Amino acid sequence: MADGNSETKSSNQMWGGRFASGPDAIMEEINASIGFDKKLYGQDIRGSIAHATMLSHQGIISAEDKDKIVHGLNTILSEIESGQFEFSRRLEDIHMNIEARLATLIGPAAGRLHTARSRNDQVALDFRLWVKEELQRTEKALTGLIAAFLDRAEEHAETVMPGFTHLQTAQPVTFGHHCMAYVEMFGRDRSRVRHAIEHMDESPIGAAALAGTGFPIDRHMTASALGFAGPTRNSIDTVSDRDFALEFLSMASITATHLSRLAEEIVIWSTPQFGFIRLSDAFSTGSSIMPQKKNPDAAELVRAKTGRINGSLIALLTVMKGLPLAYSKDMQEDKEQVFDAAESLELAVAAMTGMVRDMTIRTDRMRAAAGSGYSTATDLADWLVREAGLPFRDAHHVTGRAVALAEQKTCDLADLSLEDLQSIHPQITAKVFDVLTVEASVASRTSFGGTAPNEVRKQIAWWRTRN
Repeated sequence: MADGNSETKSSNQMWGGRFASGPDAIMEEINASIGFDKKLYGQDIRGSIAHATMLSHQGIISAEDKDKIVHGLNTILSEIESGQFEFSRRLEDIHMNIEARLATLIGPAAGRLHTARSRNDQVALDFRLWVKEELQRTEKALTGLIAAFLDRAEEHAETVMPGFTHLQTAQPVTFGHHCMAYVEMFGRDRSRVRHAIEHMDESPIGAAALAGTGFPIDRHMTASALGFAGPTRNSIDTVSDRDFALEFLSMASITATHLSRLAEEIVIWSTPQFGFIRLSDAFSTGSSIMPQKKNPDAAELVRAKTGRINGSLIALLTVMKGLPLAYSKDMQEDKEQVFDAAESLELAVAAMTGMVRDMTIRTDRMRAAAGSGYSTATDLADWLVREAGLPFRDAHHVTGRAVALAEQKTCDLADLSLEDLQSIHPQITAKVFDVLTVEASVASRTSFGGTAPNEVRKQIAWWRTRN
């Protein structure tokens, strides 16, 4: 007896204090998913109601049992939404929690609900429904962000600012044009959302464990009842597929990358060194020690969320990469990654939409910076090609000499005298000064998709019709 107690004590110490009862406690801990998949309760109940209705329609269960099941499921839905439902870890997951409660409520009829289905196709259905609904919410949120940028772009179609490459002043652009760059980015993100919905718009229910079922079910009926375009076409792929989750995370990662780039610009623009924008107190915080500080914390946190979302994508890709067909328990690790990424993305899009609408644009600082760094040098080179007939490479060389002279005189290109410019190339005339201002530079960029205010307004109008 003493030896046995000693062995038990040693075993418990090996498992650790949290798992004092041994292997069973560890198995319960690693196997239970109710802590996170209870989020799927609404989808699980919807799917079960559609399944029971189809079973009754096909004569597989009686109409009386169907009515009891539907009434019981609606009762459970009310209990969960009112906070009265008690979730149990012993019952592992949302499916078994609901099924156990249904049996308590309606008795033996509850056992007929699981006819012609498995937890494999049931969880695939619940998760797919949740992801589809989340994609629809994401589409709506991105539409709001695009609308915010369209409004700012229209407001600032003529506001001049420096355009950058390598974070160095390159050429003058308008702030409206810069805003429209983000419209294009988030517009592509919204397209990816729509494509993802299209790709995953198939109902898994009826695939059962992996081979389908011998019961005369109508999978098209359940697909239609649940808002899918149709049922999936291969039962093995159905229960082993998580492409819809990976595609959601891929879309989320790309969108988060765009949000992070925007957040970085907001951080830079709000510094005293730039001063292009001013964030309101709603999206800023102060310092605990430096009273003058106003920190762009909301933008910084949006930037950080990208790491979490990218991590979720890599995690699920890694889970799925070595799984044989069909279902494996590894796939239980899919939901937490998607839930976390979805929450992070929703918050980041909402915060960025608020910042875009709320921030103050300091047009004076943008205008002053637009002419710095000899930003109209390309306009001088283009003028030499158009008016003096120089090959562009020669014009580029002449312009470089003009910039060097301006640097020597510590002035802008527009401040050089005609004599200064003619000393570099005799064919330069006084007309060159018409293109050396930032306003003239911006107005001249009339190519399709260019920064000229009229072109910016055309793109805004086009996007308004697509919004």
